[in-house]
Amino acid sequence: MEVTTAAGGAFAYLWLLIGFPLAGAAILLFGGKRTNRWGHYVGTLAVVASAAYAVILLLALMGRSPEERTVVQHIADWIFINKFSASIALQLDQLSMVFVLLITIVGSLIHVYSIGYMKDDPDRRRFFGFLNLFVAAMLLLVLADNYLLLYAGWEGVGLASFLLIGFWQHKNSAAAAAKKAFVMNRIGDVGMSLGIMLIFVTFGSVTFSTVFDQAGEASDTTMTWIGLLLLLAACGKSAQFPLQAWLLDAMEGPTPVSALIHAATMVTAGVYLIVRSGPIFDQTIVASTVVVIIGTITMFLGAFIGSAKDEIKKALAGSTMSQIGYMILAAGLGPVGYVFAIFHLLTHGVFKANLFLGAGSVMHGMKNRENMRRYGALRAAMIVTWLSFMAATFAIMGIPPFSGFWSKDDIIHAAFEHNIIIGICAILAAGFTGFYMTRMLVMTFFGKARWEDDQHPHESPPVMTIPLIILGIGSIFTGIGLLFWGNIETWLEPVTGFETRELAIPAIVLEGITLLVVLVGAAVAIAMYRRSVAVEAPKGNVLVRAARNSMYDDAINDTIAVRPTYWLSRSLVWADRSVIDGIVGGSAAFVGGLSGRMRRLQSGFARSYALAMLGGAILVVVVMLLVRLP
Repeated sequence: MEVTTAAGGAFAYLWLLIGFPLAGAAILLFGGKRTNRWGHYVGTLAVVASAAYAVILLLALMGRSPEERTVVQHIADWIFINKFSASIALQLDQLSMVFVLLITIVGSLIHVYSIGYMKDDPDRRRFFGFLNLFVAAMLLLVLADNYLLLYAGWEGVGLASFLLIGFWQHKNSAAAAAKKAFVMNRIGDVGMSLGIMLIFVTFGSVTFSTVFDQAGEASDTTMTWIGLLLLLAACGKSAQFPLQAWLLDAMEGPTPVSALIHAATMVTAGVYLIVRSGPIFDQTIVASTVVVIIGTITMFLGAFIGSAKDEIKKALAGSTMSQIGYMILAAGLGPVGYVFAIFHLLTHGVFKANLFLGAGSVMHGMKNRENMRRYGALRAAMIVTWLSFMAATFAIMGIPPFSGFWSKDDIIHAAFEHNIIIGICAILAAGFTGFYMTRMLVMTFFGKARWEDDQHPHESPPVMTIPLIILGIGSIFTGIGLLFWGNIETWLEPVTGFETRELAIPAIVLEGITLLVVLVGAAVAIAMYRRSVAVEAPKGNVLVRAARNSMYDDAINDTIAVRPTYWLSRSLVWADRSVIDGIVGGSAAFVGGLSGRMRRLQSGFARSYALAMLGGAILVVVVMLLVRLP
C-alpha cells in the first residue's frame, strides 16, 4: 500500500471535513442567543458542506489505483517527548472514506429532519451545536492516522453523546441516562488508554502504519492483551456485552440523537476500531475468538430485549445492539469477515436511521407517546412514515432485494465458513429479527386503533418526511449499490484484506434456510399481534419478564460493580477516619501530652532549678560510689 501526502488537488483541504461541522458548533455554542433564529440552518449547512466535499473526495480516490488510495495530511506536530512523537495528521483511505460518507450523508438527513422535529424547542440552536460537535468528533475518530488522535475523537464522541442524551436535563431520567452512558463508556475508555500505552511500549509508536507493519514481530501474549484492551473499548462505545446497559437509557434524548448514535456515529465506533486494528487481531487467535463470542452473546441479548420492549425507541435500541453484535461477530472472523462487518454497518446505518426517524415521526403524531400498545392502525394517518418504515423493516429482516439481505447474509456465510455453530447462531438471531421487527410493524401500523382520547395521529411535515423518503429508498437500494455498483469487497480489500473459504453447503441453500427462518419469526409475530394487542402488557413468562427488564443488566451491574464499589469506598472512608486519622491524631495527642507534662518541669523559680541541680549532683556521686564498690 502506497501512502501519499496530501499536497494538492481535492485532498489539499482534507481538514475541512472536520472543519465545517466544528466551525458550525463553535458559531452556535459561542454565538449566543443572537444565533437562535438561523442557527439550525448553519448547523445543517455545515454538515451538508462536509457531505458534498466527501463526495468530491470519493470521486478523487476512485480516480486512483487501489494501491494509491491512502492519503495522509500532516497538519501539525502535537506531542514530541524524547523518542515519542504524535502528529495531528489525517488519513483518508478506503475504510475511512466509507465512514465519512455514512457520517456526513446520513448526518445531513438527520439534521434536516431535526429542523422540523425540534421546531418548538427553545434550545434548538444549542441542540444543533451539539449535533455538529458530535459529527466533528466522529469524523476525527475515523480520519485520525494514529491511535492517540483517534482517542481524542473517541473522547469527543463520548462528550457529545453525554450532552445530547441529557439534552432535556430538566427530566431526571434524561440526566441520569446521560451520566450512565458517560460512566459506562469511561470503563471502556480505560481499555482504550491502556491499550494505547501498551501499543507504544511495544512498538515505540502509535501511528497506524508503523504499528501494523511491526505487528507480526510482537509476542502472542502482548498482542492478545492489546486486542482484549481494544475490545473492551469497543464494548463500551458499541454497547456490547457486558457494557450494553447504557444504550436503552440513552433513548431519553431527542429522537434525532438516537438516530445519529445508532446509525452513523457512536455505536459504529467500536466496529471501526476493531476493523482498523485488524493487523493486531490477526496476530492473536485468543482475542479474535473473544470478539466472536462477545458479538454472538450481544446478538441474542439485543434480540431478546427488542422482542419484549413496548416502547418503540427502546425496541429499536435492542435491535441496534443485536445488529452491532452481527458486525462485531464478523469483525472477529478476521479477513473472512472484516469487509462484511463494514458492509452491514453501512446498510444498517441507512435503514436504522430510517427506523429511528420513522419512530420519531410516529411519536410526533402521537404527542410523544412511545408505548406501541397505544398505537395501532396508523398506516392510514401516516402513509409516508408507514411506507418508509416498512422498507427499513424489510431491509433489517433481510428480505430480498432490500439492503440488509445482501450484507447480513454475507455475515452468515462468513460465520458458516468459520464455524458451523456460530453460523447456526447467526441464522437463529435472524429469526428473532424477523419476529421483533414484524411485531413492531404490526403493533404500530396495523390492527385496531388503541389511541388515547387526546391523541390525533397525523403525518409529519415535509421537512421530516423528505429525509424519510430518501432513507426509505436507500433501505431498498443501498445493498445492491454497494455490492454490485460499488463493489464493496474490492474497494475495502487493500485496507482490510479479504478471504473466502469453501462453504459446506451451497450459498443459495443457506440463503433459502435463512429467509425461511426469518419468515417463520415474522409469521409468529403476525399470529400473536395481528388480531388484538393488550393495552396493558401481560405478565409473561420468566424470559419475557427478563427481556422487558433488559435482561436485568442494571441489577447485575449493581450487584457486580456498584455495590462492591460502594462497600469498598465506605470501607476506605472508615479506614481513613478510624485507622489513618487515629494514627495521626493519636501521635499528635501523645506528643502534645508529653510536652504538656514536660512543661511542668519549667516552673521559672531559681530555687527549684538549684534544688534539681543539687539532687542531680547527689545522684551522680551516689552512682560513682556504687560503681567503685567491689
